[in-house]
Amino acid sequence: MAMLRAFLRSGVSSLNKKFSTAALPSPNTNPEVLYTGIFINNEWHKSKSSKTFQTINPTTGKPIAEIQEGGKADIDVAVQAAREAFKLGSPWRQMDASDRGVLLNRLASLIDRDSVYLASLETLDNGKPYSNAMAFDVPASAKVLRYYAGWADKNHGKTIAMDGPYFSYTRHEPVGVCGQIIPWNFPLLMLAWKLGPALATGNVVILKPAEQTPLTALYIAQLVKEAGFPPGVVNIVPGFGNAGEAIVNHPDIDKVAFTGSTEVGKLIQQGAGRTNLKRVTLELGGKSPNIILGDVDMNYAVEQAHFGLFFNMGQCCCAGSRTFVEDSIYDEFVERSAERAKKRTIGNPFDLSVEQGPQIDNEQYNKILGLIKSGQKDGAKLVAGGSAHGKEGYFIQPTVFADVKDDMTIAREEIFGPVQQILRFKSLDEVLERANKTDYGLAAAVFTKDIDRANHIIQGLRAGTVWVNCYNIINPQAPFGGFKMSGNGRELGEYGLEAYTEVKTVIVKIPQKNS
Repeated sequence: MAMLRAFLRSGVSSLNKKFSTAALPSPNTNPEVLYTGIFINNEWHKSKSSKTFQTINPTTGKPIAEIQEGGKADIDVAVQAAREAFKLGSPWRQMDASDRGVLLNRLASLIDRDSVYLASLETLDNGKPYSNAMAFDVPASAKVLRYYAGWADKNHGKTIAMDGPYFSYTRHEPVGVCGQIIPWNFPLLMLAWKLGPALATGNVVILKPAEQTPLTALYIAQLVKEAGFPPGVVNIVPGFGNAGEAIVNHPDIDKVAFTGSTEVGKLIQQGAGRTNLKRVTLELGGKSPNIILGDVDMNYAVEQAHFGLFFNMGQCCCAGSRTFVEDSIYDEFVERSAERAKKRTIGNPFDLSVEQGPQIDNEQYNKILGLIKSGQKDGAKLVAGGSAHGKEGYFIQPTVFADVKDDMTIAREEIFGPVQQILRFKSLDEVLERANKTDYGLAAAVFTKDIDRANHIIQGLRAGTVWVNCYNIINPQAPFGGFKMSGNGRELGEYGLEAYTEVKTVIVKIPQKNS
């Protein structure tokens, strides 16, 4: 356990082949699916329509379980439950803020208790390597909940000096009923990112997991009940886009938080304005520039750029998918990146020696293969991979393109897969202009030993997060979110509380003595 704790403290960037998996407990390669229903009011329900859908194992392409398919009618029931739980005088609204923190800490402890099962379930349903799920996704989810548990009784207002015989102060109050729609790439972690700040500030939640990966969210629902949250505070409704649309359009939902594609984010922004001007926070796509200057340690830069793109099968919104490399080291960097990609282990995600599992589903699989073909057609040089892998499941070879130009489709569109594009540049001003020439602005990175050049690039980049000499370092304390088409609002850190808090101003007249 000491080795595992040291690994976790070292950050996400240590998730590479050099880490010894000996510290990890063995996976449950056939975890039993315990919950497949709709969770409302701390009870399990079947869908109002009696419809179900299959969740698919991306390693084999075969069904895992039949899940109840929530729709508009089920969202209506969930909203009614949440509204009841949010009423003034309800157990949740009467609860001391510090006790909300106790419940969040208790939920985090239950996640720790069931970590092997949760990591195994995540691997089964999502396809990510068990080593990643066990060493990162599960403990990071518990850590986020603990972080926000600490904020539960500390998010308070201020006193204000007023002109005249008045006393003023502000109250930070919960927004109300929050609809939360999470993606399939980090199902458990994104659930924690959403639940943590919402519950710490006293809101109630209706959460829709991605239809591709509902299993860990549904298990967490049962842990929410076990932790002692009152009925109606957390409701989880699996389903498709119509369930998400019902959340966005519902007049009794006060806020929507969404993580997913920019295309869907735009529709959510529009829909939220048609009903009751819901608050909306969006964490959307990216095409992040990773800038490698000529003075770097080559081995380190190659490994970090590799990790920045290929982690989680390339299914990261902040992936360093445009790797800009200074002209003086470009050829060597390309050669070593291709060698590293060819050594990347791909296969059964329950195998602790495997670095890369399958893509999430057949749709993504075909999209990625199509974009690889477009890169070849547009004249990029394929130096590694480029094809499917294996005879079953949705596996794609780690792929590297060199001689990529800014106007190529693979340099403009978010691939969301294991495809690294390496672009050449000659000057800082040139690379800054090119790095910012995108609709996205989620993340970026720079690798250099020159602090002055690094600071110049940091100031010039239009991105919500900039990493220097590292990549994918994400902690609960540091806010995360994007510029431009990568969304609005921030998650994590103290900034993550703002979207879930209303500020109420109170002004009280102070009685004066009669003169």
